[in-house]
Amino acid sequence: MEKSFGSTGHGAGRRMSRKEAVRTLRGRRVVEELGERGVTVRWEGRDTLYEEHPLAYKDVHEVAAVCEGAGLARRIVRLEPLAVIKG
Repeated sequence: MEKSFGSTGHGAGRRMSRKEAVRTLRGRRVVEELGERGVTVRWEGRDTLYEEHPLAYKDVHEVAAVCEGAGLARRIVRLEPLAVIKG
């Protein structure tokens, strides 16, 4: 409680800005790549989907390990994404 006022990371955080993700990931088969991971995708506009590509985010497992190692949180469950909805 003294280190973080009872708060910790609530997600991985972005590795790339939205504009950088669109520029960098343009041309990837995003829907197919997410589908191969079992993630359902609904979107309007391909650029909005590039913004949410997994490569645009930090590795959530590394972020959780850092939070746990710092004594800010304890991992108790592992969640997997089911869907991405962008409009």
